[in-house]
Amino acid sequence: MVSILIKINNLCHIYNPDKKNQIKALDNISLEIKRGDFVSIIGANGSGKSTLARHLNCLLLPTSGDIWVNGMNTKDQDKVWEIRQEVGMVFQNPDNQIIATTVEDDIAFGLENIGVNEEVMKERVEWALQVVEMEEYKKSEPHLLSGGQKQRVAIAGVIAMHSSYLVLDEPTSMLDPRGRKEVMNTIKKLNREENITIIYITHLMEEATESNRVVVLDKGKIALMGRPEKVFTQVETLKELKLDVPQITELAIRLNEKGLDISPHTLKVEEMVDYLCLYI
Repeated sequence: MVSILIKINNLCHIYNPDKKNQIKALDNISLEIKRGDFVSIIGANGSGKSTLARHLNCLLLPTSGDIWVNGMNTKDQDKVWEIRQEVGMVFQNPDNQIIATTVEDDIAFGLENIGVNEEVMKERVEWALQVVEMEEYKKSEPHLLSGGQKQRVAIAGVIAMHSSYLVLDEPTSMLDPRGRKEVMNTIKKLNREENITIIYITHLMEEATESNRVVVLDKGKIALMGRPEKVFTQVETLKELKLDVPQITELAIRLNEKGLDISPHTLKVEEMVDYLCLYI
């Protein structure tokens, strides 16, 4: 039986709760995330994506409702440090997360703060560098790296803490296509090979297709939830929510409507190529 590791129950968050201009960013959200999940959270600007992400490691606390991480309630002040070791965060701009003068020192920074001994620290840094495929850059100065490489260093710093969960808040939004591909490949590898649970906030629908579950937020509520092939075939609903549909999926739906034997659930270019090859 798969254990539930993160449980969100009737979560509400109100900004400026004591003022007239209060904003209800999350409205009665309930969600369960299991070990090894890769969950993408999408939604239009202002839908509550980033607010939800920040609740997962106590950067924000619920106005009402509860979040449990491995049985620990995020409202419990005595558990905050422990929860933050379990739930690692990666943000949009890698330059805001990198503080040391070399890659290996930056990855070691968090480990030093929690008092990990030097021998274990070296082992974890080497392991993290290997996982994100940045071993050859360990002596490099971070400011000389590309955007994608910097983001991989930021991810390495989190996983070196042996976090069970990785929450990424639009980590590719400032990167070029090459950098986005590097980061996505790293995230998929972490999920597939290291069994790290991924909670991925994105505005890019093609990235969301890589997950095993998609949660669509609208005005602080869950509007849709399910496997990508189920969510992204609800084209009209997504457009009403001011969201795009992956181009390949939209093409597949149109070709299917024209009578071609192509599944409207097609999400990836490789799948489309396989279908089209049957007509050559």
